[in-house]
Amino acid sequence: MQLEGLRVVDLTRILSGPFCSMFLADLGAEVIKIEDPDGGDPIRGQGEQRHGFSLYFASFNRNKRSVTLNLRSEQGKAVLRQLIASADVLVENYRPGVLDRMGFDRETLKSIRPDLVICRVTGFGLDGPYADRPAFDFIAQAMSGLMSVTGEADGAPMRAGPPLSDLVAGAYAAMGVLAALIRRGRTGAGEEVSTALTDSMVSMLAFMATNYFATGKVPQRSGNDHGLVSPYGLFEAADGQVAIAPSNDGVYQKLLSALGLERLRDHPEFRSNRDRFERRAAINAEINQVIGTRGIDHWVSVLNAAGVPCGKVLDIGQVFDDPQIQHQQMRLTIDDPRRGPLDVLGFPIKFSDDPCRIHRNPPDLGGDTDAVLAELGYDNKSIAALRADRVI
Repeated sequence: MQLEGLRVVDLTRILSGPFCSMFLADLGAEVIKIEDPDGGDPIRGQGEQRHGFSLYFASFNRNKRSVTLNLRSEQGKAVLRQLIASADVLVENYRPGVLDRMGFDRETLKSIRPDLVICRVTGFGLDGPYADRPAFDFIAQAMSGLMSVTGEADGAPMRAGPPLSDLVAGAYAAMGVLAALIRRGRTGAGEEVSTALTDSMVSMLAFMATNYFATGKVPQRSGNDHGLVSPYGLFEAADGQVAIAPSNDGVYQKLLSALGLERLRDHPEFRSNRDRFERRAAINAEINQVIGTRGIDHWVSVLNAAGVPCGKVLDIGQVFDDPQIQHQQMRLTIDDPRRGPLDVLGFPIKFSDDPCRIHRNPPDLGGDTDAVLAELGYDNKSIAALRADRVI
């Protein structure tokens, strides 16, 4: 696998950091997840359970090993130092300064492993006026501007359903780690990589931000209508809504042909995208009049055949029943010999020659502690003593 032979010490919990280390684990790195002996990662107890095990935890912690370690004890810190000395990458998502106060500031980490790649995921960044604030996805979505442009024009600001800032920041963090490892291969030097939930959401504002830069006008919510293109959005078929996305004039012309609306081709009010954008309600009404005559499946077939992006709005159950999603294996079932089948999300990155795979089942809390300590040179007596002292 792509990262085989790489060791990652994972000091993360909840979602943003575990999403980063999940990518590294899926690519073949050995990820050693450090968890508090008193309950471990909080998401072990969140979400729906199967066979007494959280599928939320399973999806984002597959392919990892779990070591319980009391990092409030000097013995626990000593074990962590040994693990870091053996590692290529350290990933953490504490608030800025927490790891420093534990005795693992950047200079100490470099003294333990000079070529270590350190990856930090925070809410607002490592420094600045908000660095010490607690942050969760909802706060990052609110403070990044994302919520201000999400929702109906006459409605309240809305967050996106999935925890986007955690996921995007985690993906950026994994990308940063890979770049730092390539640099290390070239220079031999370690690196400190950081991403922030709020920065990650700001980076996703796309044309909303560039329009503001160009005009000084603050973008507003527009529901499912596009902020640059018209027509675009949800339209009313005979049996429900259908998503149609004619993203430029060429595709708009294909839409007119497919709907039998050639009479609008040279209509003075709809000739350019700007014209249509300014008369969005009128062009949408023309399209809805035709779309409403037939069902969703008809239009999905006809419009896609005409080269017009079109699709049904699927609920989560329908997504995983969809033949394309099934073909792409975006739902995987782990055959756990003790817990039975565990369903997790599939791999979004595909490789033709060396694909990602589940090579390690989601770990029990501390399920790999003894084995990892033995690899560090601890004998059975020493491990038993650490357990007696509640270090592990």
